[in-house]
Amino acid sequence: MADDFVRHRQPWTMDETAKLRRLAAKGETLKGVAKALRRSEESVQARAKELGLTISKMR
Repeated sequence: MADDFVRHRQPWTMDETAKLRRLAAKGETLKGVAKALRRSEESVQARAKELGLTISKMR
């Protein structure tokens, strides 16, 4: 169970931010982006909001 939170509260790297931007531009879903980045949907959603990005919740 402790493995679930290995990335808990970790700062975003430049590579992760770039990948987030690419995936959002492709129209990837929130769930897909979170899985690709190995972060929670809430974390991805918050970071996208900070960057002014829109991520679709469902296809």
